[in-house]
Amino acid sequence: MTTIIHHYQSVSGEFAVWVESVWMVENPGPRNKPVVVLPDGRIDIHFFSIPGEPFHTSLAGIDTQASCTEINAGSRVYGICFYPLAVEYLLHTPLSTLLNGRANLAQGFWNITEQDTHDFEHFKHKVYTRLAQLDATVIDSRKLKMFSALHQSQGHISVAELAEHCHWSSRQINRYFNQWLGLSVKAYSSILRFRASFSTLKTGKLFPESDFADQSHFIKEIKKYSGHTPKQLYKNQDDRFIQLSVLK
Repeated sequence: MTTIIHHYQSVSGEFAVWVESVWMVENPGPRNKPVVVLPDGRIDIHFFSIPGEPFHTSLAGIDTQASCTEINAGSRVYGICFYPLAVEYLLHTPLSTLLNGRANLAQGFWNITEQDTHDFEHFKHKVYTRLAQLDATVIDSRKLKMFSALHQSQGHISVAELAEHCHWSSRQINRYFNQWLGLSVKAYSSILRFRASFSTLKTGKLFPESDFADQSHFIKEIKKYSGHTPKQLYKNQDDRFIQLSVLK
């Protein structure tokens, strides 16, 4: 079995409103490593260093379904995992057309080069330095409250409750989500609930947590977003579910 080297660093402090984490995975082995990427309600920028290919960078929008891919032999992938609020305020680019999609970014994005992906600490320092240089405007307090409530509740909040909490109408909230992310707030909340199940699935708790009507509903939701049963996710054969493998 091909062993993957990985590093994951949660972001705290002034950048935590924009960025969840900085991470890397490396496949030092001689064979490609098949992996499954699960929806988690985040936006990622990937920096690819693959033997025989030019160094390149891509932007990944919100996923609503699992995707199968491979980590090429001898390759490194470094990444920045953003919260949705960064789409408007840092990236300044609506991602409605990138739902379950990817787009290549310009060479030299954020002045990060292939040389910067040889050491995780160096990469992390360069990302933090670049974030500090960005001229982010003052965040609309309604949006700040909205995303804070969504993530703190792990998606266990109704649209009506969310509207009341952030003093924004349900229609305005859904218009914002569809414009910037390409899906409704209800769909996004469902993905957050699925993401919240990662830690319990990893420990083998294969029964429904809060907000699932019963075991059947729980299994249906897990299969909807992962394509697999809770038991298959728990077993994580060959460490193919990469997000579960790196989860502490």
